[in-house]
Formats: sequence, structure tokens, C-alpha cells
Amino acid sequence: MGTDRIDLSARAAIHAALGDPGRLAIVDALVLGEASPSELQKLLDMPSNLMAHHVRVLEKAGVVARHRSEGDRRRTYLALAPGAFDALRPTVVRNAVRVVFVCTENSARSQLAAALWAGESPVPATSAGTRPARAVHPGAVDVARRRRVPLATATPRHVDEVLQDDDFVITVCDSAHEELGAGVNRLHWSVPDPARSGENAAFDRAVDDLTDRVTRLAPAIRPAR
Repeated sequence: MGTDRIDLSARAAIHAALGDPGRLAIVDALVLGEASPSELQKLLDMPSNLMAHHVRVLEKAGVVARHRSEGDRRRTYLALAPGAFDALRPTVVRNAVRVVFVCTENSARSQLAAALWAGESPVPATSAGTRPARAVHPGAVDVARRRRVPLATATPRHVDEVLQDDDFVITVCDSAHEELGAGVNRLHWSVPDPARSGENAAFDRAVDDLTDRVTRLAPAIRPAR
């Protein structure tokens, strides 16, 4: 618990440091490369005393670091500290034997999510539905082909046939979440159903949404030992 509090304090300090428009402008200016304080002053049209204040705050929060020039040793450069923003992302880590993605029909979102997960995590994944359809939706098959998602068009299955006690369950539709309910080893992703319209754009949006969510979650789920 003590370590968790320290991590939260560090994250809060970074958020606080970035909560000023001037400091955020400095960070934006340093995203792609280093700059000296005087260069930043000119770039941002900021008085030297205000620049010095902002830099001190950013240094104290561990966002910005400075180093001396190898050319003119009187000159210093500012840079974003390595890994400065790693702490902004929640660091909760969970262990899982298997991840199971669930939607209503197990014909699109949950199938796509499981396929995307396989490319991002060593933790096995599968999918299921609360009211499974007879087959995977043609739109899901098509978007997987177009977006190069390795979708194995498995026959939709009911959650009762799939779920085990030690599964980590992620519902990817509101209806499935409301049917199954919340739990310690459960997450909910409210992903709009692309099958409602059946349009390619809807399936593309679903893949984009799922890709973003999978990419963010995968590092926090580790194989259970």
C-alpha cells in the first residue's frame, strides 16, 4: 500500500506540473528535441524569470532534465526526462490465466478483440457471447481481412460453455456487461456495435477502438504463474 501511495503522489505531481499552460507549452516544445532556456524564451515569447520558474517546477516533478552543452560548457539544454510520462498511465498489474472477451452475439466485437489481443499479449485469449449468433458477422470477417487482423472465424459460443473460474473477463458491449455484472476479475469496454449499421466504417471504428484499448491494457495483464 505504501508503494502505491508513492506512485500516486509521483503521478499527481506530474499532472500538477503540467496543469499550467506555460509549462505545457514548454513540454510540447521539447517533445521532438532539446532546446536551451533562452531558445525556449524566444520560441514561446516568455520572460526569463517565468521561464526559470516553470523549468524548476518541471524539473522537480521529474518531467524535464538539463545537461551542459558539449560545445559551449556555459550553455545548458533542456530535454524531456526519459520515461517522464510512463507514470501518467495507471500501473495496476493483474495476473491472468486467460482473457475472455464477451459481447452479446460473439460475432464481431469479441471475436475481433480476441484476435487483436493475441498480437499484443502472451496471455491466451478467447471469446464468447451471452446470446451467440450462428456465425461470425460477414462485416467482421471483411474488416479483419482489410485491416490484417488475424481473425480465426470460430463458431460463436455461449459464455456458459467457455467461462472458467480463473478467467479474466472483458465485456465489450453494454448488454453483455449488464447481463453478467461487475466483478473483481472483470472489465467493461463500451464499444458500439458495428453490426447495427453493418457499414464498413462502423467496423473500422470498432477495430480502431478495440486496438487502442487492447494496446493500453495488454502491458498490465501478465501471465499467471
